[in-house]
Amino acid sequence: MRVEIILTRDPIARPQPAPLDAETGSLVEFFGLVRGTESGQKIEALTYESYDAMAEKIMREKIALLQKRHPIQGIRVVHRLGRVPRGEAAIYVGIQSAHRGEGFRFLQEFMKELKQDVPIWKQVVS
Repeated sequence: MRVEIILTRDPIARPQPAPLDAETGSLVEFFGLVRGTESGQKIEALTYESYDAMAEKIMREKIALLQKRHPIQGIRVVHRLGRVPRGEAAIYVGIQSAHRGEGFRFLQEFMKELKQDVPIWKQVVS
């Protein structure tokens, strides 16, 4: 399985998919955008900080565990750090799988676990 994790301070452009293998039948892509409100309050941006080495290590561990339940061929995660204005992407996840079901299930669980366990913190900029 191909795993690519990028933590960046640059805006997230739509990445080109990694080369597909003959077994790939689905490419599930997700962009997490900064909304204009947080907890009912208008905001200008979110600021993300991380413990980079630990964040990548935990993401890789989560990916390996999820791979056992929802087999995929590859995943690319791009998480933006620093100030992310409303309307811009804070995270991109691209998942290659044989069938869409595995890709969607993998994505759903990955995002839930990322928010719970990965040392990336956000702060509201009003």
